[in-house]
Amino acid sequence: MSVELLLIALVWLVGTWVRVYRQARFYQIEEYMSGRYLSWTFSVRPRWLPTRSVAAWIIGLVLSFILTEAPGTFMLTLIALLTGIIAVWPPGEGEIKKTFKPTARAKRLLAAAFAVAVFDLAFYSFIVSRLPLPAMSELQFIAISSIGLLLFLTAPIILVFGNWLMQPVEALLRQRFIKRARQVLDAVHPVVIGITGSYGKTSTKTYLAHILNGRYKTYPTPKSYNTMMGVCLAINNDIADDRSIEYFVCEMGAYIPGEIERICDLTHPWISIVVEVGPQHLERFGSLENIAIAKYEIIKALPPDGVGVFNWDNPYVREMAQRGYPQTRLTVSREVDPANLPPDGPRFIASQVSDSLDGLKFTVTDTLTGEREDFSTPLLGLHNVTNVLLATAVAVHEGMKLKEVAFRVRGLKPAESRLVRQTTPQGVTIINDAYSANPVGIVHSLRVLSMHTSGRRLLITPGMVELGPLQEQENRKLGEIAAQHATDVILVGAKQTHPIKDGLLQAGFTAERVSTVETLAEAQQWYQTHLRSGDTVLFLNDLPDTYSS
Repeated sequence: MSVELLLIALVWLVGTWVRVYRQARFYQIEEYMSGRYLSWTFSVRPRWLPTRSVAAWIIGLVLSFILTEAPGTFMLTLIALLTGIIAVWPPGEGEIKKTFKPTARAKRLLAAAFAVAVFDLAFYSFIVSRLPLPAMSELQFIAISSIGLLLFLTAPIILVFGNWLMQPVEALLRQRFIKRARQVLDAVHPVVIGITGSYGKTSTKTYLAHILNGRYKTYPTPKSYNTMMGVCLAINNDIADDRSIEYFVCEMGAYIPGEIERICDLTHPWISIVVEVGPQHLERFGSLENIAIAKYEIIKALPPDGVGVFNWDNPYVREMAQRGYPQTRLTVSREVDPANLPPDGPRFIASQVSDSLDGLKFTVTDTLTGEREDFSTPLLGLHNVTNVLLATAVAVHEGMKLKEVAFRVRGLKPAESRLVRQTTPQGVTIINDAYSANPVGIVHSLRVLSMHTSGRRLLITPGMVELGPLQEQENRKLGEIAAQHATDVILVGAKQTHPIKDGLLQAGFTAERVSTVETLAEAQQWYQTHLRSGDTVLFLNDLPDTYSS
């Protein structure tokens, strides 16, 4: 290949490398699940067929033929180089909420993908070299540019193929990582408490760890680490360095059947908590029944003398408790009247519940012993009563007195980005409930918003996702509920928030009070410009970059 053709090929190769690197961020957001990543890629035409890239290639093609009469090698090279640079020049990335993390796995993936890109270019070039094309003709320049375009457009597939090539290596490293985590747990031998649920598991984990730490050395998985590798990371990085830990509170999430079972096979929980079963991630599981089956894996993994803890108020979770396994089952409720306890009813019941901007107050009754205690906590949101009850049930079973638990509950703080309330120096109250939104939690979040009566109440939301066939219906309900609590609404992303707007307007909300923007930054700019002291803004959910327009 001539120097000129080599330069053109190099431009397209570098452009492909840049695109592969940028695409790795979205692949990482989708947790390296190739099916989901490719589905996202091909769902919107510009993601897999960038307009500028194709247009630049076509322009180069046309110019090469126009100048056929007296093109000269220099002119053909210049056209191919300029149009190639324009085609591969990376566009602005817009708003980035979650930056790419160059983990060891990500670096191995990129190295493999870059190698695949080089191999592909060499292979395509070899094929073209076998074609009977005149040397240094416009046909050769067009051919090498076409190869470059093909390479550039297939960058997402190159990334996936690189991941496939690394699977044996990743599997080996993953097994070594899991083996090390298993050895750490065998050496430290803490009591493992597993927690799962469609939502509420991180909050329940946080509250339980705080309560137990009043008497025992307790370590919870950090943030929302709830995958196999996340749990192993917590074990290998933290528990390995602290052999005094008595309780390990392990959050377990599931995107596919069998995921919780595998985490349980590593950790061997003695106590398991099921918080909720709901339509969160319904898109992945297909039905609520499938979600319930996946969550029940945490109960099936218990030994016969283990302890199952269940939210009685959720019908799917209540059905789990009624299966009769394990022998020791603790159930909690904030809906049952302790004075009219049904047969085989819940053991721990919250009654006389009141919520205000100062927090929650309720009375907890242990129906087995008859003990009662008044609870008070600065937490916001009625759903947190259930989370506190689940944590209380475990703490009491592990030897703490109900009065001791009530004392610890007074110092509870919300988990990160879950109804966290603060006031800016300008006097604007911000309610951060941006971690994740679900059909149950939104009701309580909007109720908290409506407790602020001194000024405007602004809701900023991109809506809810991964609800499968229920998504449009539930987002419309979100709009209908929001109309009762907010005075102003900013919707982030026109496409996915259209049902919310429909719900708002159908509920009689003033159209002039609804704005639609494309980025969270625009919404933040709006409230910083328009809100005054005494006003309140609720950030409800914050979708990952894969849902941006």
